Amino acid sequence: MQLVAPIQLEDRAAISEEEQLRLERYKKYHPPTFSGLTSENAQGFLEECHRIIHTMCVAESSGVSFTMFQLKGAAYQWWRVYELGSLAEAASLTWTQFSDMFLREYVPQSLRDARRVEFEQFRQGSMTLSEYAIRFSDLARHALALVATVRERVHRFIEGLNPSIKPNMNRELKMDIAY
Repeated sequence: MQLVAPIQLEDRAAISEEEQLRLERYKKYHPPTFSGLTSENAQGFLEECHRIIHTMCVAESSGVSFTMFQLKGAAYQWWRVYELGSLAEAASLTWTQFSDMFLREYVPQSLRDARRVEFEQFRQGSMTLSEYAIRFSDLARHALALVATVRERVHRFIEGLNPSIKPNMNRELKMDIAY
């Protein structure tokens, strides 16, 4: 008796010609690949892919599938396990859902917590205002819940400034200027 392996049927329709053209355009931006190695920057990979799909205005419609196309090795296997286990959900994942799931998998909670704490304690110190602003923006992405609105972001930015600069900035904030 010969055993026959079950055929795995794909639940997706063939890619449309329009989608194929978008994918080719996406690849012209030279998106990074990610294999899941600990030496790779998972956050950077996701941000670079998002920058490209956002520029192309396809973040919600094709962003997940285009980013999945850039996964290699163990990262691709992680995605396949998820996809095969939940075909319906995988097909309708939003960019936010995918990125949250991806970061949970590839950026340890301890590192995410440490970056959030670093943001909470961040102060200008001896940095120039430009250096402070750049580092503030870099750290703020790890604590989005703390700076959910522009006003909260500005307030936290001012709180970290050196005392000699704060009074002028606080005065501007109280004037309710649109940021």
